[in-house]
This record gives sequence, C-alpha cells and structure tokens, in this order.
Amino acid sequence: MSAMKTNQKEIPTAMAVKGEELIEFVTNLAEKSGVGHDDAAVLADSLVDANLRGIDTHGVSRLPIYLKRISLGLINPKAKMTFTRKLPAVGILDANNGLGQVAGVRAMQEAMTLAKECGVGMVGVENSQHFGAAGYYCSIACREEMIGLAFTNAEPALPPWGSYEAIFGTNPIAMGIPTGKDIPIIIDMSSSIVARGKIVAAARNGNSIPQDWALDPDGNPTTDAQKALDGSVLTMAGPKGYALALMVDILSGVLSGGGFGNGVNSMYKDMSHPANVGHMLMAVNIEGFTPKSVFFDRVQSLIEDIKSSRKRPGTGEINFPGERKNHVKEERSKTGIPLDESVLRELRSLADRFNVEFPI
Repeated sequence: MSAMKTNQKEIPTAMAVKGEELIEFVTNLAEKSGVGHDDAAVLADSLVDANLRGIDTHGVSRLPIYLKRISLGLINPKAKMTFTRKLPAVGILDANNGLGQVAGVRAMQEAMTLAKECGVGMVGVENSQHFGAAGYYCSIACREEMIGLAFTNAEPALPPWGSYEAIFGTNPIAMGIPTGKDIPIIIDMSSSIVARGKIVAAARNGNSIPQDWALDPDGNPTTDAQKALDGSVLTMAGPKGYALALMVDILSGVLSGGGFGNGVNSMYKDMSHPANVGHMLMAVNIEGFTPKSVFFDRVQSLIEDIKSSRKRPGTGEINFPGERKNHVKEERSKTGIPLDESVLRELRSLADRFNVEFPI
C-alpha cells in the first residue's frame, strides 16, 4: 500500500477511519471554515452516520463541496434560522442559506414539538442546501418514538416522463417507523433509478455506469458518467418515478416557499448562486392514533410475518428496510469506515489547507 505525507505523517492511499475520529475531524474542518461548533457537530454527525450505514455517496465525500461553497459565500456558515408557526400543526423554517443538515435537524425538531401538541407536525424549509441522506432525519423522530417523514428537492437531474431535459432533482422520499426495538424501519429512496451520488462517484473515479441509468445531453443512453451528469438521470419505475419526483418537488419546494424545478441551483456547477433547496419534514405522534405499546406489538407482528414468509431460491434472511444498513453500521463501528483514494486525497487537501490533523 503506497502512502503520501500530510501534516507531517504518512497516510496511506486507502484506509479505514474510526467513526468518532472522523466526526472530530469533520467538526474541526467545519469550524475552521467558520461554522459554529454546534452546527459543525450536526454536519459531522450526519455525514459520518451516512458512511457508517454504507451510504458513502452522502457521507464525507460531500464535505469538500460544502466547504468550497462556504468559502465562496454561497452557504452561510453562521446562518440564523427562523421558525414561524403558521397554524397549530404547520410551520415554515427559513434556513437563511445555512447548511442543509442543520436545517433538516432543526425542522424535524420543530415538527416533533408540533406533533406532541397536535398529533402531527409538518415543517417546510426554504432557502436551504443539499441536506444529505433523508433517512437521517427520520431516525431522529424514531428515537423519540414518533414516525418521521422527510422529503427534499435537489438540483435538476431527472426528466419528466417522455422528455430528456432535467427538471427535477433525484427528490428522495424517506420514512422512519419506530419498532419498539433497537432497529427502526427506515425507508429512504430517491425518485431516480439510482442515487445521483453514485454517478458523481463514478465520474470522480473515472468509472463507467450501466447503460440504463442515464441519458447524455442529447437524450441518448450513456455509460459515460460525466455525460450522464451533463445530461439526465432516469426515473425509477418509469412514469411512476416521474410522478413521485413531481410530488416531492411540490411538497418541498412549491409548498414550502423554496426553489423548485429549474429554480434549484446546482451545487457542483453553479458557483454564483445559492442552491435554494426546499425540504419538508413531518412527525407523527403515535399516541394520537393508538397507544405506543399496541402500535409496537402490531409492527412486530408485521415484521414477524415478513421474516417468516416463504423465501425465493437462494435467499437468506429477509430484511426490513434499514436493517441491512444497521448491520453495516455495527460492522463499521468496529472496523472503521473505509475511505477510497479519491476521498482521502480531497480530505488530505482540506487537512493541509486548514491545518487540521488527519485521523490515522
């Protein structure tokens, strides 16, 4: 294994880093970029949590672009976010062009406060940024034994069905359901056939992509990751994915007051304007419908039915959504988070730039 020097230490070109060390490193970098300590800790926790769960496309590989946009004045590192309660169960959070992860956490906290009082809480977010893995915010609700839902739009990447012009973001849909056990059900899926972050990673590493993932700028299927980023990503399930992307854009952008469609600016390509992303966070108080003990018993009964269902040939254990990612988190919490050469190179550069010691 080859190595390079940074901060006076030899660092290998591929390595695994302990989650807690990576959290400290990211927190320090964010603080050096002007982010307050508490907000930097939120950013670090959300990014490293994605890596721990195996969602590497939404982990620390995103940090360089966030810090670059902070340096260009396109993200406000010390944003004062304001929450306005519009109706008993409804409110709007103005993220004031702050970090999307901080806005997402704040909005879910406000939604849970509303849900404790009203049974449900729904908070739209305007003037925000890319906020990472949507399931992260649902897990916050699950820890409070509430059901959480999270939606966000993003820079145009998906075409309407029958078109090849990118209008919608990959627009994820996420839902978290507490189970009364340690592992909640976490449903987190994009409206695209594949997470756009996988195409970004392929382009960064010079790898090709499957031909059924994306279209080039002329509307032709492509295996070239960079042409895919310049073109459009196909929706999941054809017209159904298009309909879901539209639904998320209306909830996250049109309804919240945030940007929508072509009004959401590219995080990677547009270095002149804030991203103008919108989110929608929701919390459901289970006790408003049924006692939590009854709900958990019913959820466990459903899980048992799933687990005991007849398996197709070659199938091992049948998992519920989020279960495999939790297994990955348990393993990576012990062995460390694997970081590939391209991510390490970027993180090493940031460590040198901000004079922050890189974890080894």
